This record gives sequence, C-alpha cells and structure tokens, in this order.
Amino acid sequence: MLRLLFLPLWATRIVFGASTNVQSSESVAPSSVSPSIITSAGSPLATSIQDPASLVNLFIGTRNGGHTFPGATLPHGMVKVGMDTNSPGNHAGYDGDPQFNATGFSQLHDDGTGGAVPLSLFKLWAFKSCGQFDTFEECPTSIASRNAPRKNLSTGLPDDFAEPGYFSSNLSTGIRVELTATRRAALHKYTFPAGTRNPRMVVDITNDGQQSSTDPIMELDSETGKVAGGASFAASFGPDRFRAFSCVDFQGDGFDLGQPKEFGAWLGNFPVKQSTNINQLYFGFRDELGALLTFTPNGNGTTSILARVGVSFISPDQACANAEEEIPDFNLDRVRSSARAQWNELLGRIQVKTDNVDPEIVSLLYSSAYRTHISPADYTGENPKWNSTEPYYDSFYCNWDTYRTLYSWMALHDPDDFARIIRGMINIQQHEGWLPECRGATAQHFIQGGSNGDPILGEFFVKFHEHAAALNVSSSALYTALLADAEKQPPNWDLQGRQVNIWKKLGYIPSDVWEVGGTNTKQVSRTLEYAFDDFAISQVAKILGKKQDGAKYSKRAGNFINVWNPNTTVPGNDSIVGMMQPRFADGTFNFTDPRHCSVNDPTQATCFLNAANKDGFYEGSPIVYTQYVLQDTAKLIQLQGGNQKFIDRLNFIFEQNYFDSTDEPSQQIPFMYHYANRPGLSTQRSRQVIAQFYNTSTNGLPGNDGAMGSFVAFYLAGLYPLPATRQFLLSSPYFPQISFFNPIFGCED
Repeated sequence: MLRLLFLPLWATRIVFGASTNVQSSESVAPSSVSPSIITSAGSPLATSIQDPASLVNLFIGTRNGGHTFPGATLPHGMVKVGMDTNSPGNHAGYDGDPQFNATGFSQLHDDGTGGAVPLSLFKLWAFKSCGQFDTFEECPTSIASRNAPRKNLSTGLPDDFAEPGYFSSNLSTGIRVELTATRRAALHKYTFPAGTRNPRMVVDITNDGQQSSTDPIMELDSETGKVAGGASFAASFGPDRFRAFSCVDFQGDGFDLGQPKEFGAWLGNFPVKQSTNINQLYFGFRDELGALLTFTPNGNGTTSILARVGVSFISPDQACANAEEEIPDFNLDRVRSSARAQWNELLGRIQVKTDNVDPEIVSLLYSSAYRTHISPADYTGENPKWNSTEPYYDSFYCNWDTYRTLYSWMALHDPDDFARIIRGMINIQQHEGWLPECRGATAQHFIQGGSNGDPILGEFFVKFHEHAAALNVSSSALYTALLADAEKQPPNWDLQGRQVNIWKKLGYIPSDVWEVGGTNTKQVSRTLEYAFDDFAISQVAKILGKKQDGAKYSKRAGNFINVWNPNTTVPGNDSIVGMMQPRFADGTFNFTDPRHCSVNDPTQATCFLNAANKDGFYEGSPIVYTQYVLQDTAKLIQLQGGNQKFIDRLNFIFEQNYFDSTDEPSQQIPFMYHYANRPGLSTQRSRQVIAQFYNTSTNGLPGNDGAMGSFVAFYLAGLYPLPATRQFLLSSPYFPQISFFNPIFGCED
C-alpha cells in the first residue's frame, strides 16, 4: 500500500507551478496550485502515533452551542449511546455545564446540529432506591422527576470520562454508568452503591429530544425482563415523522441476575406493577411511558447490571436481532476494546511529527479528525422505505454544511467509507428521484442551500474515477444521479433537488417568482450554490468524455455573474464596490443591504430558514456570499477590481467582523489571499482563526459543530480544498510533517 505524504510549505520536495483557474481561462497565481503528492511504499515518519484514540478529547464543544456528542459510537455508527441532560442546548444529549442534570442514557444521537433536538431516543435510567419506603410505586419515572446531578471534580467539571467507543459517568446518586457501542447496539453497565436493596432499571420508550412521540408500542417479558417497543417521532429539521424501535435485555455482571422480582409499565410518574403491555395503561396522544424493573442484588458483592440495547428502524424484532448478533456475550471490555481498535486504525492513517508542537494542537487535530467520522451514519439494513443490497447512510446534517471540507478530508484517507456513502446517496436518488440533501432518521429535512449532494459526488469522482469500479461505484449511475438534480424539478425543492426550471430559463433565481414547488427564499445564495453544483457536474462530464455536457454545465457554472451588481456599495465605505444582490425576473436588481445578516446589520436579522425572508441570503451576509465563487475566483478578482482591491476587500471582511467562524459560507475566506498571490496572508488569517475560535476546552467551538471538525483539521494540516477538483491551497502546517495513508492506492485488487 502507498502513503500520501504532504510536506511543509518550506520543504524542497514540494513542486509548484502555474495553474489555470478551474473554470476560467485566466491564469491563477502560482500559490493557488495543488501540491504534488509524494508517495512512499513505507511509513514516511520515523516514528508513528500508535494510539491516536488517546489524543481525542470528546468533550470539545460540549458547551457554548457546539452541540458535540461525547458518547460511545463506532466510525459512522448508527448507534450513538450517551448521556442526556436537561439543558436547553442538549442537541447531542450531553451538556458539559455541570449545572445541568442527567435525565437518562439514550441510544441514538447526532453530533453538532442546530434546529430542534434530534433523536435522543430510548433512554435508560437506574434507581438505587425510590421514595421514603423504597417501593416500586414511589419511583419517579417521568423525565422531569427522575433527573439527578452528576458528581463534580475538583476542577468544577462533571465527573464524566470519554474515549472513542466508551463513555462513563459517576452520578450524585452513587451509581456509576459505563457505555460502549457496536454499529446497531449499545451495552450499558450500571454499578450500584454497596447496600442497594432494590436496584431498579427504567426503560423509557417515548421521551425523545423533542417530546414528540406518538403511537407507542411496548411489551415486557416478566420472566426475563426483556423490554421491546417503539414509537413515531418528529424529524428535527423537517416536516416528516419516522418510526424507531428498541429492545433491551439485562444480565448481571458476574452473578445470575435472575428474573425481575418486580416489573410493570409506567405512565408519567405512575408505575403499574404487574402490567406487561401499555394497553394496560390509560395512555394518551403524547404521554411519557416505558417499563420499570426491580432486580435482586448481588448477594456476594457489588451489584452491577448490564443492559444490552438493540435499535432498529424496521421493527422491535429487528432491534432484538441486532443486539443479539452484535453483542452476543454481554462483554463490555470486549466491545469497548473492539471500538477503540476500529478508531485507532482509522485515525492512525493520519500521522504527524510532534516535535516542538503544542500537545493541545495535536489533540485538536485528532479530536477534529475523530468528529469527521461520526456522521453520516451507516444505517445499512435499517431502511424501512425500500429493500436494497446497496449501503444506506443517513444523518446527513446537512450537505450544505459538509460538502465544502468533510468529504475532501475523507478522500485523503478513507476512500472505502466515502465510496459506501456515495453508493448510498445514489441509491436514494434511484428510489426518491433526487440525491439526499438534509436527512435524519430516514426522514427528509429542509435544504439549506443548493443541491449540495452534487459536489459530494463530484468530489468522489474527480478523486477516484480510476478506482470507481474497485470501490463498487457505478460511474453511469453516479452521473445519472447528478443529471436528476441538474435537470428535473422536484415537487418540493425545499426537501430535495433544485428549482431548476427558472434556473435554466433565467440563469438565476429571481426575487419575484412564486411557484407551488417550494418557498421563494434564499434566491442569491441558491444561485451561487447552483452555479457551483453545475461546476461539479461539469468536472464529472469532462472526465467521462461528455464534451457537450461539460461545456453546458461549465457555462451554467458561470451564472454567478447574473447576480453581480457592480454598483452596490457598503454603507459608509465607498471603496468596496460591487456585490451579489437579488434580482427580479425582468433583469432589474433588487437591493439587500450588504451588512444584512452580519454582526453589523442594523436590523439584527439572522437569515435562518423562514419563508417570510425575501432578502435572498441564508445564514450569511451579502459581503460574505459575494466571495463564494470557488470555481472562478480569477473572474471574481477581475469583477472586484484586481488583486489589491480583492485583498483590501478580504481585509475589510476580517477587520469589520464580517467573517463568521460559526457558519460555513465563511470557511474558505481566510485562504482566498492565495488567489491574489499572497499565500502568507492566508497563513496569517487561518492561524488567527484557529487561535481566536478553536481550542480543546468544553467551550472550544464557536457554534454548532457541523463541519467544523474537517474545517479545523484542514487548517491545522496547512491545506484548504476546492471540492470536485484535485486542487488544494497550500499553507504552513502546524506540524513539521503530516502524512495520510490512503488504502486504495496500489490496492485495486
């Protein structure tokens, strides 16, 4: 197998040469070219990091709105088992702020999302005692009543621990909780304080992150204590609902647990002893319910109860089968060790020399790289909508967030998972008509930008077209999926596809055209992203030898110019001339204040999803979006008055705080100095961004994680990608040397 080696910017083995812009015929400055890739049959580093999992800090961004998931999962695992807290910012279940209590340990979460709280399904909870007399009926089973504080360390932080594939917590009740995971199942261990007479376990069927459940089912086996059930839940960022199911069984750790000595279903705060089915309860439309079991404690020592939990989107029986197949032995140490080994193999493909490097930077790199492999999630075998032999991936949160950097990072070291994700996306297009955009728990979610699945497929094909067959990706199916996005208008372009009819007619999305197939919003940002989507398609067409299509989509990629108004200026600064602006169908320009949706906006607008917003932009100001012409920056520089004025505009963006580290449209801006032949300024700005906004603390992210993992990893590696091309902008890495091991090269058999 070969290794891909990126040397530092100053290394003599890097090859520089003039390049042409990927879209324009105009020449680009030499500093914007790709590095040559040096290959070596062996390891390029004299020593290697053998246990990169030990460098991962899972608690980065668990406060301050980062919404990161610190629980246990595998690379792209469906199950993400972790603690839930009663924080208003518990989008990934957990909150690193010790003032918030634990409410349960759920099997499904997502990482780094905004919107409503996704998933947080099928919580377990343990009681060492209940009420004054420690009776079954006194147990406070509802989510609001049962919550308990965590123990705190001397640092003031919660007494929680996490490593890739494992999580533990010590609760104020004296109960210790340990969690680990396989792809579709979780294993919990609850260790009760000495002297616990009635160790009890709660299985919560209905409490998701939004309290949205309807149509619950549940059955309890009184002899074994097995609980199986499920419900219907609301999507977190869209109009759909989905059904999910769980199966829980128990075993004593080192002793025979036996059958439960007490059992029953519960509704709210009312456990009903001896009941085994929710039809024995008076439950309503959105009630909280589940099962409560009391076990006999270990008579010869500490009582530790293992809970094995399978999850499925098909049925309770499938959930049980998943648990039995993946965790047949209830062996927490084995499952934990296996998970860590999988993470070490994957993260170990990235190697750095750490001489004279701050350990926090090393941890930040591997922690960021770790989070790039949490989503999308491998739901293969768990698609309730159609049968297929192809992989099925979900948790696309959202392509608008991830297409800019995540898949380019994955392409460097993980082509196999990348290929499986691409196959899954193609299969969704074959059954639903368009590529997935934003998707969670099998439900379509709202699109944020364009049809951003297109540059993801383009990224894969440009990098791996010579290996597509070996990776089981059909080139023809991939291209057909791209053409569906580019040419066929969907019934609702807010959920899939594009508003292509007016796009093809006018070459932009006008401000004053209402069609029944979706909202009339984000017209300018969609125009810019549709143009980049078509650029990605043009690159695939050219590789396939489809010259007419290549020319057609290259021309459409130039449609960004249709929303360029050369006369718009920033209020109070006449030196910044020309801006992307909304436009009417008759060709005349509308006006949006360039400061709109920035910290300098006098109206303090947010530009989030809202059908009433007619400003034309999504989560970014016109000043930021005006720089989003990645496919033809040479033309953008020309429009903005040449290199020096382009640099002045970039400086203005930073100096006046228009750069937004919390949102993806700003991500490429620090590196754009390359295009004006000032790569040193790119290095300065990118390092300024890392120093100002990112660290390894619980407050170490400036906003929702989204694609911040790959974004930060690229910055630390001294690289920035241009999706759907083989180009990287080179900067100075934080390490004397960094290498990526890519299994596909030299391994076509």
